[in-house]
Amino acid sequence: MTSQAEANKTSVIKIVQELLASEADKSAITPALIGQKIDLALMINSGWGEGLDRNAVADELIRRFSVWCGQDTWLKSDEGHVPWLTPERKKDWRYWQRYREMQEAKLPWKAVDALDKSTDRILGMLEDPLREGPWDRRGLVVGHVQSGKTSSYTGLICKAADAKYRIIIVLAGLHNNLRTQTQIRLDEGFLGFETNPNAESMRLVGVGKIDQDPSIRPNYATNRTEKGDFIASNIRNLGVSPEKLPWLFVVKKNKTVLNRLLKWIRTHVADATDPETGRKIVTHLPLLIIDDEADHASVDTGEQFHDENGKPEEDYEPKAINGLIRRILHSFHRKAYVGYTATPFANIFIHERNDTKEEGPDLFPAAFIHSLGAPSNYIGPARVFGLNNGEQREGALPLVCEVKDHCSDDGTGGWMPLGHKKTHVPPHPDETGLPASLQEAVDAFILACAARQLRGQKGEHSSMLVHVTRFNDVQREVHARVEALVRGMDQRLSRKIGHEPVLTRLKDLWDRDFVSTTAKMAECLPEAGPYPAPSWEAIAEVLPQVVSEISVRVINGTAGDVLDYADAAVGLKVIAIGGDKLARGLTLEGLCTSYFLRASQMYDTLMQMGRWFGYRPGYLDLCRLYTTSELVEWFEHIADASEELREEFDMMVESGGTPRDYGLKVRSHPVLMVTSRLKMRAAKSLFLSFSGHVIETVSMHRQQKRIDSNYGAFLDLVSAMGRGKPIPEQERPNGRDRWNGIVWTDVPHEHVTDFLGAYSTHPGAPKANGQLLREFIVSMVGDKELTKWTVALVGGSVEENPFILDGVKVQRAERAVKSSSSDRYSIGRLLSPKDEGVDIDRAAWEAALAETRKVWKEEPGRLKNRTEPAVPNGPALRKMRGYGAPGVPAHPERGVLLIYLLEPPEFDAGDKPLESTPFVAFGISFPGSKSGKKVEYKVNNVLWEQEYADAA
Repeated sequence: MTSQAEANKTSVIKIVQELLASEADKSAITPALIGQKIDLALMINSGWGEGLDRNAVADELIRRFSVWCGQDTWLKSDEGHVPWLTPERKKDWRYWQRYREMQEAKLPWKAVDALDKSTDRILGMLEDPLREGPWDRRGLVVGHVQSGKTSSYTGLICKAADAKYRIIIVLAGLHNNLRTQTQIRLDEGFLGFETNPNAESMRLVGVGKIDQDPSIRPNYATNRTEKGDFIASNIRNLGVSPEKLPWLFVVKKNKTVLNRLLKWIRTHVADATDPETGRKIVTHLPLLIIDDEADHASVDTGEQFHDENGKPEEDYEPKAINGLIRRILHSFHRKAYVGYTATPFANIFIHERNDTKEEGPDLFPAAFIHSLGAPSNYIGPARVFGLNNGEQREGALPLVCEVKDHCSDDGTGGWMPLGHKKTHVPPHPDETGLPASLQEAVDAFILACAARQLRGQKGEHSSMLVHVTRFNDVQREVHARVEALVRGMDQRLSRKIGHEPVLTRLKDLWDRDFVSTTAKMAECLPEAGPYPAPSWEAIAEVLPQVVSEISVRVINGTAGDVLDYADAAVGLKVIAIGGDKLARGLTLEGLCTSYFLRASQMYDTLMQMGRWFGYRPGYLDLCRLYTTSELVEWFEHIADASEELREEFDMMVESGGTPRDYGLKVRSHPVLMVTSRLKMRAAKSLFLSFSGHVIETVSMHRQQKRIDSNYGAFLDLVSAMGRGKPIPEQERPNGRDRWNGIVWTDVPHEHVTDFLGAYSTHPGAPKANGQLLREFIVSMVGDKELTKWTVALVGGSVEENPFILDGVKVQRAERAVKSSSSDRYSIGRLLSPKDEGVDIDRAAWEAALAETRKVWKEEPGRLKNRTEPAVPNGPALRKMRGYGAPGVPAHPERGVLLIYLLEPPEFDAGDKPLESTPFVAFGISFPGSKSGKKVEYKVNNVLWEQEYADAA
């Protein structure tokens, strides 16, 4: 498709979308009706019909009108805040209006409306820039990885400029490529022209083509070139006066750049002096700082000590980037700071009382934390990897391909060993020098590009990510081999000499994978379609052209890494090979295929590396993620824990909490053992709370000695508790919940802590640490909580070798092997959804269901299930047990220990078979608590350096 045909398609979609928006019954929007509206659009401008793919227009519009948006939620504090944003104030807001029009050409109407409402709320929680006197508002916006945070802050900037914020600083990552990408997007969405100082004339882009009035063109202090940051040559003649137009600065989080900016503000912008400190300050211009990837580099990682009153030591100096951001804010009388991130954990660990004389307060989001709702077409971790909704994960998409051939079993040898050095030269598994899995991933990308072209998406960008090492030299070697593979395929296909083996290989992958996956996706996620299935003959015909257009690059952090996307007349096809500079923030347009090996075990770093999350309109079924079983396991933990944190957030919103309340909650979340302790201000310890959480043993020892020992600990517990009884049925609105098993009630906590002390949990499990759990229970007993336990032995479906106690027969349970190694057996989920309700009566169950439904209504778009929940979720049950509700008594003293006897699974051939002793696995459901008690988790420094240092 030519660039003109692509422009015609965009114009027709925009006009037809406007014509269809007035349809009261959106279900009546059919291809036939769309065809009628296309005819009307072409009557307006017959030239739009040139090269127009009407089917592609219809597919895109059907997708757009099937999208629905989840609700935003927010915690806020109105201390010192004066409400100000009214409909009257928004009249004649031209920056926002032209940005909205630009977005309407790209997005569904519902998504644009959601963006409008969302940015209104965020701006309204800031201060009126026309308000006199000093004020300071600091907030955090939490989005999903690759979910449109840039659109949100661009819309916020447009509205802030309309409202009369005059200095707008965007902190855009650590590397030139991300800063340049952000500058380009703001050129399009806010400025309206290319900030290219080398151009002979101004080139209008984006919003500049919608409203070309030069009288509203903002000023800019940085540009889109490689050296376009706030550097000496760009600012020599730059002076800011209190004029009518806003100034935009897009700068890296770089010590030299921020120092220069701070000095320039004090010498060229400041109009007053603080009488107490002598600091130069700006009183006449209100400041807005947008901090993109706010959890990265902005957080003060130094260890500051506080006295018993929470006051910080006076001579403490924060880390450079954090200190400079705070000094810039401290230089303005009227200022607002808004951080944007998908991984807010580090920001919430910021000590809310940190305040120093030179820097002012720290960046804790004391004014608000705003959680962006995800539209229904967003594909995030919960969609890709599914969620734990029972004995297995549910909703995972069939797009993940496991990689096993990148290194040896012990991780020390092979093509890309886990702990390789920067001098590593990958061996040659075959003549290509690449493992078969990477060759297949390249083939999958080629097939995806071909299928997209046949679906009318030739004008769209297509990208592949290869992330196997953090070392530049090793990246360059991988690049050379992938480049040779692609160019070799190009020559064979274009010359039709020796091309038969290539076509045979591609056809095999198409038939074996793509045909069936497209059919599965049409069944499990039809709203992301339609998924037209091209024939192999059609694919084969376009392959020579597709392969000839693919470029292979190393992403090394330069601005050139992103410029081609913006400047390309038609869609680029890029295989990007890189490391950490590629992993965070940088958007790979049209990402289809990912080959991802490196396993950082830090929660926030892993989330950011998930470049494959996002929007894949019309080609989701063609996307593939090639990665290791270990990484899949970690991402599954992330999907579950992210959902858990959002549920906590929603519940706190319901109860009227503030950002400080949530900060205290998240700061003690047990799964955050896997985020950077440097960002947690803890040199050697973490302080965790298990209240309101469920802990499960999903990773267990495989050595027979440990299996036998844990079974012995279970038998000792049974002996100590005495006689139990069959688990009674629980009445539910639509029937009864039944269990095969034995229950003990009012069990003294000592029996539970003795069992945890004797049970050997696997050190590789992210949350289930027996010693830690034992210490936590003992500490809670001091507050008269967790004193009396319900202990249940929950049966399964295995007929052989049942456990028999006092005439009650309890069958063993089966759990599929999720992953295994020589020392570990991992499963997906231990508990069934109903098991946490083993001691919950009908009244409490119904109250928990009401709580679950209330939270679900806020943002149903983030989960696969669109129907209202029919059973309560775990967080609501645990909250109900601990806090109670009207007519439902609270039982913070009652913990629930659930024990399962798992049938030994069959491992890979060649492994030594295990004896018949069952694996003893347990789950603990902790009630919600207001006690605030935490337990200390000590981190071994050597272990930390080995596991986490790369990404700290």
